[in-house]
Formats: sequence, structure tokens, C-alpha cells
Amino acid sequence: MTTVSQIEAILFVVGEEGIGLEELSYLLEISTAKTYEALTNLKERYDSDTQSALNILEVGNHFVLSTKKTFAPLLKKYAQSPISNSLSQAALETLSIVAYKQPISRVEVDEIRGVQSAGSMQKLVARQLIEEKGRVDGPGRAILYGTTAYFMDYFGLRSLDELPDIHQMEEEIAEELPLDLFFDRYKELNEDVAETTIELNESEEEK
Repeated sequence: MTTVSQIEAILFVVGEEGIGLEELSYLLEISTAKTYEALTNLKERYDSDTQSALNILEVGNHFVLSTKKTFAPLLKKYAQSPISNSLSQAALETLSIVAYKQPISRVEVDEIRGVQSAGSMQKLVARQLIEEKGRVDGPGRAILYGTTAYFMDYFGLRSLDELPDIHQMEEEIAEELPLDLFFDRYKELNEDVAETTIELNESEEEK
């Protein structure tokens, strides 16, 4: 297990929030100079490998594992694809936590869910259901997330006050996340899509 592969693993796990040089150096138990050298080597490897879709961005004092710009149209197409229109169980869990606990960081979402949520958070951002609302004061400056205006419109909410009272649901949340609102809405949409598809098929057969 090389230093470069360790850095790659850490960057993958921390997701879009990235990680600072000093924290990365602490985790690897090597100097910041050697850590930066390893980061540079990994970045150069990505840049020179035409078969790799990855690169490393230095945003402020943080390093982020990202995809190369040339893949932006493909990833945008994926986010807008009707095939990926339905959110997964993990994404719905993540969305409900953000809705009730906002503003909230990805690490806090991970702690509540008990599993890593970087992928779900990225998909929700791509779908414009959640967005950055600020950053945590302190080391790392983690991103704080909250729901968007599109989220409100999508679920027919005039304000967050229309969500079920969180104080009355704390015990239920500990055992089972309040997903009914989201599941019901997505179920209705998926049923509408299925009905439309059937109607189109029947119309084609009649022709």
C-alpha cells in the first residue's frame, strides 16, 4: 500500500469537501512536504493518463478528487436522464436528513445514517434538490447543505414549516427515517411516467 494509493483512497472517501494538506499529512503520518509531493505525483499521473477520468483540484487549502472537464457533458446528461430520475433509498434517506436538520454537513449526515453519504449528496446536488448554504466555522471548513427552492416546488411545500413537526418525530427518526413524504411523491411520479408510456404504446399499436 503506497502513500499515493492511500491519498487516493482518502480523497475518494471525503468527496467534494476535500481535505487539507495538514490533515492529510497527519493521517498518513508523514511530513507535509512529502504529502504534497505524493499529491503532485498522483495529480501528474491522472493528467498524463488519457484513459483516466479523474484529476485533483486544489480549492483554497483543500484538495478534491474530481472528474476531468471533458466529462462534464456526459455527467450532466446522466443527472438529467429519465432512467436515473428515481432517487435511491440512500438518496431519499439523505434528502430527508438534510430537509429536517439543515444546515448540515456531510459528516453529520454520515453519522446519522451510519454509512458514507458522499455519492448520495453529489447526486442530490446534481438534481438541484440540495445546495451549499455556508461552511462550518473551524478546521476543515466543511460545507453545510440545505434544501433548494426547487425542492420546495417539487414537493409542493410553501415553507419548511409544512414538514411534519421534527420534535414529535425524534423517536421515530431514530428508528426509521421519515421518508413517506418523499417516497409517496416519487411513487406518484413514477406511476405517471408508467401510465404515459403505456398510453403512448397503445397509441402506436392503434396506428
